[in-house]
Amino acid sequence: MAAARSILIALAFVTGLWGVWRLAPLHPSPAPAAITLEQQGAPSGRALIAIEPSLSAHDYRSAQALEAALSAYLDSAHDAGALEGAAIAVFPEHAGTWLAAANAQSGVYRAQTLDGAMAALALSRPVGTLTSVIASPEPERAAAGLFRARGPAMARDYQAVFSALARRYGVTIVAGSIVLPDPRVENGQLSVNRAGPLYNVTAVFAPDGSLHRELVRKVYPIPSEAGFTASAPPALPIFDTPAGALGVLICADSWHPDVYAGLAGAPDLIAVPAFLQPTGVWDAPWGGYVTPWPDDAPRRDAGRLTEAEAWIAHSLPRRLADTSAQLGVTAFARGAPWDLGADGQTLIATPHSHQLGPRTPGGAVVVAWVGE
Repeated sequence: MAAARSILIALAFVTGLWGVWRLAPLHPSPAPAAITLEQQGAPSGRALIAIEPSLSAHDYRSAQALEAALSAYLDSAHDAGALEGAAIAVFPEHAGTWLAAANAQSGVYRAQTLDGAMAALALSRPVGTLTSVIASPEPERAAAGLFRARGPAMARDYQAVFSALARRYGVTIVAGSIVLPDPRVENGQLSVNRAGPLYNVTAVFAPDGSLHRELVRKVYPIPSEAGFTASAPPALPIFDTPAGALGVLICADSWHPDVYAGLAGAPDLIAVPAFLQPTGVWDAPWGGYVTPWPDDAPRRDAGRLTEAEAWIAHSLPRRLADTSAQLGVTAFARGAPWDLGADGQTLIATPHSHQLGPRTPGGAVVVAWVGE
């Protein structure tokens, strides 16, 4: 009885502290990051555009807040004339994942770390989250349970944001990626099955805002994801877009030849949403593959190349020539919420050459014009 009374007192104390913290006012939103725009190649009627936002936790307060933040980047592309023809805008990996925090209490956005934000999210909906955590079979049950509990709302918000952007700007959108439980498209709507495995997935939206019926699932989760997301088979769809047949590979998948071989057709263009962390890793020594090492990748490159050089030697710039595509881009996040950090530099690849986008501390929009 005494032990039970102590637990109740502790729970009441924690709940009281949480009640005060969650209702405390938010700090003012940080000023939007400066946006650098760069164009590569001669202007034509088709463009593959890397949208590389620098976002804060405040930008994930709601679907409306994220849509407003991302609109600034598409405004830059529009003002440069890049959206006048057939354009594909490519957002970075996990651009939708942090919609897990949408419509939460203020403590989530004031948290200094991702762990703190996730703990605040769990406390704000303790029963639903705890139920999902208990039911989750993954090694990282806390993360898995949180994404399962928030999955239906995340799917709804993700589609709302990127469908609205595609329709407003009349552009095909590769909507970064999002972690969802067993996602699928039914009657034009993105839905989830909370009991199914979690996948890191990308959706593609047509210029009228409609959602393509196929989703792209990540084949090679990296170690920070592997504890709660499942690996998909290397069989990826090709999307019919006004700019041409499009293949989409999520981040680390662009380093693996079997994923390119698994494309269900002959792409004209390839888009790679990517997320690289921590800040500063781009110029650091490369430690080697953190996913299975392909047979055609020389192991001596580990420690000899920088991270940037390894992305050039082993990912899209190296492997585009093994496909039918004439152009590809890798779009990185330029800034991430909480303490995640982000790094990377736009990669633009043709079968015979590659270029890098600008090195800038803010956000970036890189327009790669498709040659005739």
